[in-house]
Amino acid sequence: MTEGEAPIAGSDQTLLIVDDDKPFLTRLARAMEARGYEVETAESVEEAVSKARARPPAYAVVDMRLADGNGLDVVAAIRDKREDSRTIILTGYGNIATAVTAVKLGAIDYLSKPADADEIHAALTRSEGDRAEPPENPMSADRVRWEHIQRVYEMCERNVSETARRLNMHRRTLQRILAKRAPR
Repeated sequence: MTEGEAPIAGSDQTLLIVDDDKPFLTRLARAMEARGYEVETAESVEEAVSKARARPPAYAVVDMRLADGNGLDVVAAIRDKREDSRTIILTGYGNIATAVTAVKLGAIDYLSKPADADEIHAALTRSEGDRAEPPENPMSADRVRWEHIQRVYEMCERNVSETARRLNMHRRTLQRILAKRAPR
């Protein structure tokens, strides 16, 4: 399939992209339009649910964490209106529990950020029996650890002491980790 070719010839090509990162949302929308999708965007759960109810998309790309809630609410709203919709979840905070929940709610795939338009397009158009290719550059063990710490930190509402207690580490050690940039 070439970049300008439609995703599935003769089919509904509507795509809803939901992300609160405006530059990423804009870039992804342009890239997906170039691949033949009719793109609508939303920056919040409320806006996305409203658009999904008004015009349920054939495809959706939904960020897990949005400013006003959880992207899983969007997945459920889309699934309520259109069972054949192909939805994928994007997240910077990947974990098994949320991946399982996303799939149970109807998502067909779960990609870690940063994901590019080619990966997203491949996930949206993959046949049901096909398996995803292993990543070319998987996250390092240090990056996985850092992501886990960030997720717990966010769950604890950015409370360093509570996060350190839950992770069973010294508060100062956690502060040093949080002060550093994310490993590659």
